Amino acid sequence: MAKPPARLSSSQDIDQFLQQSRNISEFVARQPRLLFAIDATASRQPTWDRATAVQQEMFLATGKVASLAVQLAYYRGFQEFFASPWLTDSQQLAQLMATVQCQGGHTQIARLIRHAQSEHKKAELRALVFIGDAVEESPDTLSDLAGQCGLLKLPLFLFQEGRDPTVETTFRHMAKLSAGAYARFDSSSAHALAALLGAVARYAAGGRAALENSTGDSDRLLLQQLKP
Repeated sequence: MAKPPARLSSSQDIDQFLQQSRNISEFVARQPRLLFAIDATASRQPTWDRATAVQQEMFLATGKVASLAVQLAYYRGFQEFFASPWLTDSQQLAQLMATVQCQGGHTQIARLIRHAQSEHKKAELRALVFIGDAVEESPDTLSDLAGQCGLLKLPLFLFQEGRDPTVETTFRHMAKLSAGAYARFDSSSAHALAALLGAVARYAAGGRAALENSTGDSDRLLLQQLKP
């Protein structure tokens, strides 16, 4: 027996679908925006699984803090750079994070910051969070870009994995120029990173007041570095 022909969508159905899509886009656009970026090059492979779990915890924490729109960005391989759509579903963000794998390549921090600046000019970003362990670009160039972020009121929260002194010096300077914050972690202090990322999520959602109203050590650590 032949199947009945599928019902064609009416112009009313199409208009309703388009309106729903616009409503979703407008809802996302109204949320405080946080860009979360990671170095996914091969140097991070030894600790990647643990770091990934911590980063997923951060995404899940954002769902408990407030409504945030988060974009996941990473670089790896030969000039590969990825930026997700702006998402408000913390579970979806955690699942997306779980699919990222490391590939050999050079750092692209300058490219990342320029992307953040471009997004910030479209609609305000509350913060750029970056987790990395290496700097293979000119510190002068990165410092200049960080200074531009300071002028744009786009703070950089830079989290260093490992103990490379050059990376620490560069990240600290960038954080200061952008009116952001710096912290270091390793495999033995990954739980501290999770707490710091939660503090950044609170800051992105509610500004300095959200940190000032918290008694957490991580919140106080960020407050000590953030300019009034």
